[in-house]
Amino acid sequence: MKHIAVIIAGGSGRRMGQDIPKQFLHIYDKPVLIYTLESFEKHPMIDAIEVVCLDGWHDVVRAYARQFNISKLQWIVPGGSTGQESIRNGVFGLEGKAAPDDIIVIHDGIRPLVEDAVLTDVLKKAEQYGNAVTSMPYNEQIFIVDKDDETTTTQYIPREMIRRVSTPQAYRFDLLDEKYHEAFEKKIGIYGSSYTNTMMVELGVRLHFAAGSDKNIKLTTKDDLDMFKAYLNTDRDDWLK
Repeated sequence: MKHIAVIIAGGSGRRMGQDIPKQFLHIYDKPVLIYTLESFEKHPMIDAIEVVCLDGWHDVVRAYARQFNISKLQWIVPGGSTGQESIRNGVFGLEGKAAPDDIIVIHDGIRPLVEDAVLTDVLKKAEQYGNAVTSMPYNEQIFIVDKDDETTTTQYIPREMIRRVSTPQAYRFDLLDEKYHEAFEKKIGIYGSSYTNTMMVELGVRLHFAAGSDKNIKLTTKDDLDMFKAYLNTDRDDWLK
């Protein structure tokens, strides 16, 4: 059994408002994507890395991988027009390369602060159950907007009943490949904000929760970049002490 990371870096990053995709923005002289890849490069359970990349940036990824010693990078495949198409391309790109029982861990390229303990737990849970999704409890109160008056509410969802789910998330390759073929053939779970986890549930798969971390932020806005820099500086300060 191997553990293969599929890093999704196919987005154009329009919401960030920059001239280049956000995964290639430099923070302290290093691209965001490289921070992400380094977490998987250094983790002892990860055997290989595939990057799903925006067209026109493949050579840039290869060059950065050489520069920053990302030796586990084995494949680069083109992204799609949506997030789900990009993940599908990454999964289908492993056909003939991954064994049925290999564990495939999917992760957003713009989540550069994935921690070793989080990655370890999602991999071990996926080995045990066939899938695992990084999750966190939700600590705010969630109310349902009234259908007749959106400025009011009479219903809430107990926060003990919900979890925030993000990446990394991991699946046996045979399950992942089968469900992506099924989803795109049946047009289920592939539109809007759908992701692998929501698609799996729509196709009847029971998901298993793994550990998460509030540090595992997604870089979507300029404010997120400021938070990322703050975390990096905190890590530097801890190291200096």
